[in-house]
Parts: sequence; C-alpha cells; structure tokens
Amino acid sequence: MGDRVRLTAAQAMVRWLSVQMTEDGERFIDGVWAIFGHGNVAGLGQALHGIGDAMPTWRGQNEQTMAHAAIAFAKGHGRRRAQAITASIGPGATNMVTAAALAHVNRLPLLLIPGDVYASRRPDPVLQQVEDFGDGTVSANDCFRPVVRYFDRITRPEHLLTALPRALRVMTDPAECGPVCLAFCQDVQAEAYDWPEAFFAPRVWRIRRPAPDAGELDRAVAMIRAARAPVIVCGGGVIHSGAEQALADFAARHRIPVVETQAGKSALAQAHPMNLGAAGVDGSAAANRAAQATDLVIAVGTRLQDFTTGSRTLFDAPILAVNVQPYDAAKHGAVSLVADARVALEALSGALGDLRFSPDMQARADWLVAVEAHCATVPDGLPSDAQVIGAVHRAAPEGIAMCAAGTMPGALKLLWQASQGGYHMEYGYSCMGYEIAGAMGLALARPDRQVLCFVGDGSYMMANSELATAVMRRVPFTVILTDNRGYGCINRLQAHTGGAPFNNMYVDSRVEAQPQIDFVAHAASMGAHAVRAADVAALEAEVAAARDRAIPTVIVIETTARPGPGDGLEGAGHWWDVAVPATGETDRLKQAYARYLDHAARQSLIN
Repeated sequence: MGDRVRLTAAQAMVRWLSVQMTEDGERFIDGVWAIFGHGNVAGLGQALHGIGDAMPTWRGQNEQTMAHAAIAFAKGHGRRRAQAITASIGPGATNMVTAAALAHVNRLPLLLIPGDVYASRRPDPVLQQVEDFGDGTVSANDCFRPVVRYFDRITRPEHLLTALPRALRVMTDPAECGPVCLAFCQDVQAEAYDWPEAFFAPRVWRIRRPAPDAGELDRAVAMIRAARAPVIVCGGGVIHSGAEQALADFAARHRIPVVETQAGKSALAQAHPMNLGAAGVDGSAAANRAAQATDLVIAVGTRLQDFTTGSRTLFDAPILAVNVQPYDAAKHGAVSLVADARVALEALSGALGDLRFSPDMQARADWLVAVEAHCATVPDGLPSDAQVIGAVHRAAPEGIAMCAAGTMPGALKLLWQASQGGYHMEYGYSCMGYEIAGAMGLALARPDRQVLCFVGDGSYMMANSELATAVMRRVPFTVILTDNRGYGCINRLQAHTGGAPFNNMYVDSRVEAQPQIDFVAHAASMGAHAVRAADVAALEAEVAAARDRAIPTVIVIETTARPGPGDGLEGAGHWWDVAVPATGETDRLKQAYARYLDHAARQSLIN
C-alpha cells in the first residue's frame, strides 16, 4: 500500500496543487484568489491558511473580477501558468460563471473551486442552496457545465485522486485548454482521508507541440506553392504557441503579408515589414484590401470569428487553417493542417524552401502614414478615441495596450502601433468590466512592461473594485478612463442600424437628473493616483509620469461620443452582421435594412 498521510480533502487539494510545476520550475497554479463564505471558509480556508506561501492566497473584492484577473494573468503568461479562484456556495459561485465563459471562449486556463451543497444531504437545504424539484443532484454549480472544459463535483475525498490530474491535463492541453470547475461539497472539504504519499510527489506539466500529419502538410505546401498572392491571418494561437518569431521569420522569408485578429495582434510587431495590420470589421484599408484580393488565406491559430471574417463577407479565397484544435481547423470549409503553430510554420517553411512571393506593400506604407496623421490631429473640442490613442502611444510606445469592450477595442486594433507583445485584448467574449481586474492580472504577469488599461466610463462603472486590491498589493498599471457619458459604442451601432438614440447615452435615458460622476474622486478614494487630463497634451504627460509609480494611476479624460475610430480613414472597417428590423416606419430604418440585405447577400454559408 505504501506510505499514507491523513489529511482533509481540502488540505490534500492545496498540497497537491502546490507541487504541480511548469518546465521552468514555477508552480503552474500561481496561487488562489479567495472570498470565503460558509461553503469554503472552514474547509479550503483552513487548508489555504495552513499551507502559507507554498500556495499563496489573495483577497479580492468580487468573485467575477478575481477570475478576470486570473484570466489576464494566464493570458499574459501565454497559457503556461494559471491561477485558481475559490468562492462559497450560491451567489459567490455563480458570480464566476461570466468569467468561466470568458475563459472558455478565449481558450484560457482557469481553475474554479466553488463550494457546493452537502454531499451527505444531512442539513438540506443549506443556506443559498438551489433546489430542483425534479432532480436532487442539481446545484447552482451546474451553471458552469456549458462554459468550462472540464466539470467535476467532489462528493468524496478520494475523487480528488482522479479529478485533480484531469483538471491539470485540460488546462495544459494545447487543443482543449480552458477553464475547469471542481465543485467541492462543503462537508467533503473537511473530511479526512488516508492519502498515498506518492500522490503529492512534484510533477512537471509539459505543454505538447503536436506535429502536422505528413499528408496534411504535403497538401498545405501544394496549396501555398499554387497560390499567386497568399495572405496570413494571425490569430491568438500564434501567441499561445510562442510562435511569434516563427511567424516573423516565415512571413519575411516567403514575403507573405500578415493581417491580424484581435487575439493575434502584437504577435508580429507593427514594425515588421510584412504586417498589414488589423483585418475585418475593425480592419485597416491595407489589410482588408489584401484579404479581398488574395487567392489563399493561411489562417494560423485563429477561430475565424465574425469580426475577423467580416461576418463571412471578407474572404472569397480558399482557406488553409493551421490550428492545434481540429474544431477550429475545419471552419469555413477550410483545408486543415492540425498542428502546433510554431511546429507547423517551421515545417511549412522548410518544405517551401526559397519560395518567395512579390506582394505590393505600398498600401502598408500609405496606411501607416494615414494612421499617424489621424491620431496626431489636434482636437476641435473634445478629443476622439483616435486622438487619445495617439497621445498614449507617443508617451508609452512600448507599453501593453489592453481593453475589452466598447469602441476602444476596435479603435486600438485599428490604430495602436504595437510592439511585439504590446497588446492584450479580451475580445473573444468582449466582457464589460474585465478591464480593471484584467489590468491587475496582466501587470502581475508582465511587471517588465507598462500596462495601459483603456476603459470607457460605462465599463468602469460595471466593475472597478479590484482597483482597491491593486493598491493594497502595490500592483501598478495605468488606466486611461475615457468619459463619453454613456455607452457610446452601442449608441453608434444603434444609429447605424437605423435606430433612434435610446437608453445608451445618459442624455437619452429615462433619468430624473443627469449624472455628475467624479471619476477622479472615486478612484482616489480607493487609493489610486487619480487625475483629470484637460486635453491630449496633458494626457500624454500624465501617461509618461505614471510609469514609475508603485500604485495604479487613473487618468480621466472626456471624449466625444460621436465619431467612430475609423472616421476620416479611407477604407477602414468592414461590414458586421447585426440584425436590422425588417419592418419599420422611419426612412433611416428602411435605408439601414436595405444596406443589411445588400451585405447579407454576399455572405459565404460554407461551414
């Protein structure tokens, strides 16, 4: 039987997690964010206290935003490290469901450990227990099932012997990577069991690099050789693979232009001569023209969502999809090359030899000149998002621009001239409220870079409390809070789809008094260094001054709610499929519906 050690199930969990290592000798699970309640305080709370620095515990302000911080940390580490979050049964657990969905869509590792009902059922129903009248096995944690890659309910201590290795296998699998939920019954957390000592031996988790199938590789090489003007679509999988240099070398050697998705932006520095910038709905003129003219799309590490493909109207050419996940590699009727991005690019380049194409890159040069001029214009009144981006970039060109929702993600993708690794966007789920917590998690992962958190007033109001956590933990980052007095992005979309201004800007909402929110005072009350920038020149100076502070800096600047990020830039953007009402009384709505039908008729329906 071997040596045994008697521990509670919670003590065994945290001890096991503390010795799961990366190839670089670090814990894969960096630590645990925790808000305790009756469902986890006596079990996991005691166990985490007992293990101390071997598995550190941090206190946050909200379960969802703690999980957002953990997600940003994992993304900042290229999925090579992760963090855990524990919450009590009930609302603490369900607060994490949104974050689980965010991690699921973005294919990022996240360990969720919510408390659960009593396995013994002795005190049923316990406080906060959800009761299903027709199924006695259901708990609130079943909400996690559709939005995690692996779900388990720990109803006996020895379940951990299989559940924990399965959880780490999923989080370290390059194809299946995503969030894991181990719903931990609160009575089981405190139960003792005689565990085999061998279970707690340190283990190194190596993330595989699957090589391409020989037949698929031959077919991919033949497709590229037969092409006249191929274009590479760079997705987030390039960054997850650590394939940035492989992509740079491949594009330069074979002279194939690269266009970027939100997740893939900054895998290739904007300064790389083959980088045409953003593609799709929020794309550059240079990138979208190349995408429309190409006769072969080489999609590397992208799930080809609607913004990238212009809702299936941007690409008319065949698609060669290089992806570690077969599900993604088969989208849009693509020819699949299922493999790790770095291994695949190196194999393709070796097989292609000295093959070089002759793209006309003048459009790239013209686009960069246009962007610089657009972002450098002097505002006539309140600045636009583009002018804000220009000021921040001039002050911190090597910083990491991060954001999640609103107009700013599209503006940043279009206009931010990223250095390698200088961009962090949560746009798979486009979750408002991710920004502040995400900036903290990213700053924990990348303390070597200035983190530049762009957030609108609407998103800031949704979730800002982890600013206090960052102050307490002395995690510095710079927040650029653009105040356009409402949900400016959706207001623009509402107008574009033929609607009247309604319930987005405060001025168009049913309120008895227009708000007078002092964002500077609010951020300062949580301990941040908070200032108001009167104009873009002041903003530029404040961003530069924030670089050396040991606490977060919040810079508030009022912006216009009207122009979009690409206004005045010829060729910027592309159609996005947002359903328009088929009937309506206004001429504006009828015109919007006619435009919608015109574009929808061009959509590819190949899946």
